[in-house]
Amino acid sequence: MNTTTTSTTTVSRWRNLGIIAHVDAGKTTLTERLLWKTGAIHRTGEVHDGAATTDFNPIERDRGITIGAAAVQTHWTPAGQDPHRLTIIDTPGHIDFAIEVERSLRVLDGAVAVFSAVDGVQPQSETVWRQARRHGVPLLAFVNKMDRVGASFDGVLAQMRDKLDAVPWALGRAVGAEGELQGWIDYVTRETVLWDAQAALSRRPWTAEEARAHEPARLRLVEAVADADDELALAYLEGREVDAAALKAALRRGTLSGAGTPVLAGSAFKNKGVETLLDAIVDYLPSPLDRPWVRADSEGGDVALAPDAAGPLAGLVFKIVHQEHGALSFVRLYSGTLRVGDTVWASRRERALRVGRLVVVQADQGRDVDAAYAGEIVAVQGWKDAVSGETLSAPARTLLLDAIQAQPAVLSWRLNAAQSGDLIRLGQGLASLVQEDPSFRVGSDEDTGETLIWGMGELHLEVMVERLRREWKVEVRTGSPRVAYQETPSGAVAGVEGKVSKRNGGVGQFARVVIDVAPREDGGFEFLDRTSGGVVPRNFVQATEKGLRSALMEGPRGCPVVGLTVTLVDGETHVVDSSELAFQRAAAEALKAALAIAGTTLLEPVMALVVDTPAGNVGDVVGDLQRRSGRVLAIDDKGTRADVSARAPLAQLSGYSTALRSLTQGRASASLVFNGYEVARGH
Repeated sequence: MNTTTTSTTTVSRWRNLGIIAHVDAGKTTLTERLLWKTGAIHRTGEVHDGAATTDFNPIERDRGITIGAAAVQTHWTPAGQDPHRLTIIDTPGHIDFAIEVERSLRVLDGAVAVFSAVDGVQPQSETVWRQARRHGVPLLAFVNKMDRVGASFDGVLAQMRDKLDAVPWALGRAVGAEGELQGWIDYVTRETVLWDAQAALSRRPWTAEEARAHEPARLRLVEAVADADDELALAYLEGREVDAAALKAALRRGTLSGAGTPVLAGSAFKNKGVETLLDAIVDYLPSPLDRPWVRADSEGGDVALAPDAAGPLAGLVFKIVHQEHGALSFVRLYSGTLRVGDTVWASRRERALRVGRLVVVQADQGRDVDAAYAGEIVAVQGWKDAVSGETLSAPARTLLLDAIQAQPAVLSWRLNAAQSGDLIRLGQGLASLVQEDPSFRVGSDEDTGETLIWGMGELHLEVMVERLRREWKVEVRTGSPRVAYQETPSGAVAGVEGKVSKRNGGVGQFARVVIDVAPREDGGFEFLDRTSGGVVPRNFVQATEKGLRSALMEGPRGCPVVGLTVTLVDGETHVVDSSELAFQRAAAEALKAALAIAGTTLLEPVMALVVDTPAGNVGDVVGDLQRRSGRVLAIDDKGTRADVSARAPLAQLSGYSTALRSLTQGRASASLVFNGYEVARGH
């Protein structure tokens, strides 16, 4: 059991990081090599063999893809430094499991973005990069697969600039003929790194000839970093020598501020470049002490929380996993100390809970600890009704951290149990899956009463159905897919009244509101109170907003309503009969009436596609996309192959992957990313 406390020095040697990338860029293989090089595992398992440490779910091993984010912990000691503890989360690369990336980046301090040297910046690469930037997560880039024919380190750097608006700082360049990777020229330390046939690493200082060849490139790196770092710029302008220590310090400052991204290269599969990446993780990614203080709501107002083990308790439950020995609630601790036996306040459930067992998770294994401290990621075992996104704090000082935002589900299937005796297990299984995955939800068809499951795409729903069959032993039948449409006001409307008046003796109900409704382009909802003179008391204004939000769930076309500003312009109360419930009802009636007058426009989810196809099949692919109401945006010629970029309505892409394989004899593949909502065609 771990009974040690922490110090600032210790926490400064912690790194909480994620591995993010497009599917098949090599994230899980890289994670496996990081664990092997650091001694956390004694042999490497391969993704294609279904033996990778972090892909422990049977479905992941069967399909050869990562579905759930998996946490592992290990240690690395760079030359001349103290040991550093690395908590690594291997995230999925498929867009259908974007929630796993979102909630991982919400709690991590840094990330390594992996790019294929052959394929470059792919669609999901862009998605996860922008997710990381939105959370302010400092990034390293690792250009993988440098041993492949067609690998281009410079090509990836160019695409990072063009597609990601990134400022890449190449820390060196690869050595070797095309299709080979023999070494790495390290611009920072002025060393040549070489790998032998067994991938054993050796370092040596540059020879005089190498220095003449590589110093100009090193100088360009110094100049690029100096553009973002005043301290390095001053040293450069004064003509002082910029040694490895000074350049590393400037690179670290620039990485933490988001001014640039250090870029390394290697081949994870061949075990090349892994040690240099581990050193870079320690050198350039932040510890919990380097990150901005998190803010939390409290009864006394907004507070900033330092990553201090002696501070008030504040932790975020960011992931829930059901295992054989009970549910695991993953917690990122931002402040304070969490101990076995403590009683904590859970914000979503609004009740106190006891911490019975704390675990440091190692993929599908666990190690018990007595306590966890600010900056750590641990799991609480045994909470059956845990809620993803809730805050844990001390009952005497309750706090509320920003929750985790999940994208709305865009596709649903009808679901029925094959055997009536399986209905109870089906319900239990669905409840468990909903608890684990905020992007998965369950509903029912109002007309038929059938169960509907909603997810982020076909693969997402396929995996959920497979989990019901494997984990809950429920054989289910699925029906035709349904797309998640939305609607938005077609125009503005003013002075629409909603009124509730019931006075039949006893306690009555009275409320009157008058609203204006205007469309907005950003798809959001805004409520404004323009009443004056207290015509609508504050508590009834809040009730009005609550009623409006409830009415957004279903518009005139039966879909959720988005993209509108509602302004409360007038109202009326009764000294006895008015209540918050009455104002909620009146507001809902007013909005329904306003939408009926203004009319609504139907919106449909649209996907961005990139189809990697043999050049000879480009015409077939383009024609098929056009038949599916798709718009081809670009065709990137790559010699014998081509990338076709397009956008198409999700409703027209049912079974697209299967159809594409049939169309191209299995030689093409497609990446699909949710791109937003557009006006539905043909409605």
